[in-house]
Amino acid sequence: MRHFDLSPLYRSTVGFDRLAQLLDSVGGGDFDAPYPPYNIERLGENDYRITMAVAGFTPDELKVDVKESTLLVRGEKKAEAADAETQRRYLHRGIAARSFERRFQLADHVEVKAADLKDGLLHVDLVRNLPERMRPRSIAIGHADAAKQLEAQS
Repeated sequence: MRHFDLSPLYRSTVGFDRLAQLLDSVGGGDFDAPYPPYNIERLGENDYRITMAVAGFTPDELKVDVKESTLLVRGEKKAEAADAETQRRYLHRGIAARSFERRFQLADHVEVKAADLKDGLLHVDLVRNLPERMRPRSIAIGHADAAKQLEAQS
């Protein structure tokens, strides 16, 4: 069995720490060729993108759902006509034509903004919306006399 070091993922992404922990805790199974392959990118301070290689799927065969803090991407390949399949003779068949289901655990305050299918790649854009009370802010340092004057003016 292969072991993956996901520590670089912990350092370079914000908002996907639970995803990395889940992947890190996976034990057993055949994970040499996860399907479909995907990337997680950080586009900005609060913008992320998940890109999945879904060659051969149409927008009708893909479904993106969000429930609570879980992003679920499903692909259901429709069965090809039996007569068309018997006429084809593959010497090598490397393009997967199987259904899949991939789950991503989203961090707190991460929302799905949009999904787009282009050139065989499904792009799911995410944004991290922190409430105002959780955003960093600077506090001006003043004199005690200035604070008393402000209180007196109120």
